Amino acid sequence: MVRFQPAAVLLVASLFLAGCETVPQRAQAAPVAPAAPLAAEAPPAGMLAPMVEKRDTLIGTGYAVIAIQNHKLPAQQRLMAIRASKLDAYRSLAEQVYGQYLDASTTVADMVVMSDNFRARVEGVIYGAVVVSITPVGEDTYETTLSLDRGVVHSLRALYLSQLGGRRTP
Repeated sequence: MVRFQPAAVLLVASLFLAGCETVPQRAQAAPVAPAAPLAAEAPPAGMLAPMVEKRDTLIGTGYAVIAIQNHKLPAQQRLMAIRASKLDAYRSLAEQVYGQYLDASTTVADMVVMSDNFRARVEGVIYGAVVVSITPVGEDTYETTLSLDRGVVHSLRALYLSQLGGRRTP
């Protein structure tokens, strides 16, 4: 009787599904106009519609633990945790506006997964965010919530797409 190791089965299944793609279905979709060039003032509607049109504002929330901040004074640790939670909230907004770059690698030897590594990165400019709240959560954590207006998101994405168009031009 042949026995398969769970890791080998998982690897084979993931190889079969690697080429699959889910396509969202829209009810009574309107005809789509041809996309404008990347260097144009208005970005293609297809790139903005999925997330931005559903909400008036984007919300980003960030967290930071007080005790792990690198300072001896408790008051300074709290201030540093507030700052770190605010930066985490900005990162959350940048992920929503620009997406996230994922880099993954898997090492397989003798049909067994030896290592599986993932790295995530986000890069972008966020301006116009409004601090909604900075609140302590429990006794050792701060939570910061930021909001970003839909109009600002459109501007940020248009700027990003125009920069992409400039990079691709020889």
